[in-house]
Amino acid sequence: MPKMPVSKLEPGMKLSKPVTAKNGMVMLGEGTELNATWIERIADMDITSIFVEGPPIQAISIEQALDNLNTRFSHVEGKPYMNVIKKIVKEHIEGLYE
Repeated sequence: MPKMPVSKLEPGMKLSKPVTAKNGMVMLGEGTELNATWIERIADMDITSIFVEGPPIQAISIEQALDNLNTRFSHVEGKPYMNVIKKIVKEHIEGLYE
């Protein structure tokens, strides 16, 4: 369920979480299919982004994500428990890009 900027919303997208007003009142329920009118109203409510159905959108490439992982774990190389954690995180990252 990607969090989508309102400027990138398109008719036909479905909400994966409700859209709420600043006071907490639900304006559009989960599962609502967006149309041009709803998108305009969401924008008028000063909402910057909403959650829509679909696979998550990755902001960086898998190569960059793995480079970041290696950088973050570089100071603990050789520590057995940290190597286990790094392996688990690496597998998780790889799963996000499948």
